[in-house]
Amino acid sequence: MTISADAGAARAPGRPRDPGVAEAIFDAVITLLSEGASIEALSVEAIAAKAGVGKATIYRRWPGKDELILDAIAAMKSKIPVPKGESVRADLLAIMKSSAVSRDVDRDARVIPCVALEMRRNPKFAKLHEQVVEQRREISREVIRRGIATGEIRPDAEVEVVITMLSAPMLVNKLFGPNPRLRSETLAEQVLDIVLDGVAGPRLQR
Repeated sequence: MTISADAGAARAPGRPRDPGVAEAIFDAVITLLSEGASIEALSVEAIAAKAGVGKATIYRRWPGKDELILDAIAAMKSKIPVPKGESVRADLLAIMKSSAVSRDVDRDARVIPCVALEMRRNPKFAKLHEQVVEQRREISREVIRRGIATGEIRPDAEVEVVITMLSAPMLVNKLFGPNPRLRSETLAEQVLDIVLDGVAGPRLQR
């Protein structure tokens, strides 16, 4: 999900926008944050200069800095996979792996604290961030509810608690950097199996 100025609005006829420009702008945002800039201090001027574009190019695409930064952060993650419905485990694992994929783990670890700080400082940013992550959460909720219906997850399992238990270890590993005692490439699968063992329904307990 993105929250750019294009969302829900038809574009005027003209030359199609170069997708490489948006990618350069996103890369500029993430690079500046990873180099130590706070979201509060980061300016559109600095982003434009880093990306090699004019400010007008940015304002044609996003209504403000908050929307741009959140789109850049959302672009760090892989596209949310469509659940295949074969099993709760397979669908949740695909969702978790899509969140864990990163082109630069160290850079991600430096960006996440910036986001957390700005969410506490800026209510507007926090609300927009919630909109960005809610789509991924809702897909996870649907998978878990389906698991309850099929007996893969026990009926008294709290959906929001299960989602939190699945996401928190992954976030901590990103926030503080990969734990050398953990295998990051298999962490999602290990966390998922431990959580599912605790909430397994009758279908998985046979």
